Amino acid sequence: MTIDFTLSDAQQELQRNAQGFAETVLRPIVERIDRAADGWEAFLAGREAYREMARAGFTTACIPTEYGGGGFSMVDFAIAAEELSRVDISVPTTLLASGLGLQPIIQYGTPEQKERLLRPFVEDQEGELLASYAFTDVAGGANFDSPDPAGGIQTLARRDGDEWVITGQKHYTTNGTGWDRKGCQLYTVVCRTDPAAGADESLAVIAVPGDSPGIGVVDVYDKLGNRGVVTPRVHFDEVRVPAENLIGKPGRHGKRIVSGAFSWTAALIGAACVGTMRGAFEYALDFARTERRLGTAPVIEHQNVGFMLADIKMRIEACRYLTWKACHDFERTGGLAEELPIMTKVYCSETAVSAVYDCMRVVGIASYTRDLAPLERMMRDAMVFPLYDGGNQGVRRRQLHDIFRQPGYDSMLAARGDVPPWAR
Repeated sequence: MTIDFTLSDAQQELQRNAQGFAETVLRPIVERIDRAADGWEAFLAGREAYREMARAGFTTACIPTEYGGGGFSMVDFAIAAEELSRVDISVPTTLLASGLGLQPIIQYGTPEQKERLLRPFVEDQEGELLASYAFTDVAGGANFDSPDPAGGIQTLARRDGDEWVITGQKHYTTNGTGWDRKGCQLYTVVCRTDPAAGADESLAVIAVPGDSPGIGVVDVYDKLGNRGVVTPRVHFDEVRVPAENLIGKPGRHGKRIVSGAFSWTAALIGAACVGTMRGAFEYALDFARTERRLGTAPVIEHQNVGFMLADIKMRIEACRYLTWKACHDFERTGGLAEELPIMTKVYCSETAVSAVYDCMRVVGIASYTRDLAPLERMMRDAMVFPLYDGGNQGVRRRQLHDIFRQPGYDSMLAARGDVPPWAR
């Protein structure tokens, strides 16, 4: 086996382009997004940047080339995501969330579904269209795969002739407002097809066009951080869609589709965590190399500061390469190698919180102000990493626990990048 972490010429160019885009397009709007009056205004503050992202080709990067997309590898996507997230987390998260909304189709859709549902996003050169993964019921999401029909997902779809009729209430449906607060282009809705059956028999994902009657954007949440990421409450009231919009089959296959989509983002969130940590580290490093704080030498000359910076930098590097391997193995196995992506989400998200806080400790009390340093914003942004996209406590650690309980589990599966026997 050959292991090579050297970036290709094309990847180095992608890295430079993403870094340039972040500095010229994202950096000028960071404060405007963060200081907007509410969550909706913060989201709109990133609108033109998202248009520029579409013109630069980022918004179609995750769509396969055979359907007109950029066909980026997951490692390529991670390289770009790190550079963008180093400057701003909000606009790149809108992009990632749209990719999440399309993942059930990309991973498990039929050729007809892919052509019909992905093509509009490929043809959208101005970033007008958004996709949304409608996963979390208002009552919760951690127990989505409950075998007991009295629990689990309560958004229900009933078959009526050639249509599915969907009723339920979702929230944290990132991008679910669209740009006009009336709904996005496409929702992939996690639901159950039988109220009397648990997830193993009835969990399903259905593609729902955003202009379908019965969809209502009820509320837009304001948040502590990630303020430019729109997370609305969306209700589906007797929403009718064609029967052919069901992705895969209900039941265990539906669980597999949900898991595959979340494993895709799990790996890539690692890159967002690395980018955020890098932004904080670079600020703290520059501070330490230039500030004396009434002393006679820059504070970096003191071991306490230097050793703390060393610890932060080691964590950043460890998270980056964990992310790259998770992306590589997930893609190489067609999404079946899930252990490393899940670990990446948990480890990198929690490491990001501690690393940004340590950067604040290097800088001191000024890091706690909104006007003297950007670190307080980075801290607020980092704090959501362990909580969203399948919370580390409610979902991700439970996923790992379930993997460890599987007959035939081998602790070296992740190291080898093998497909686990139960997923074959």
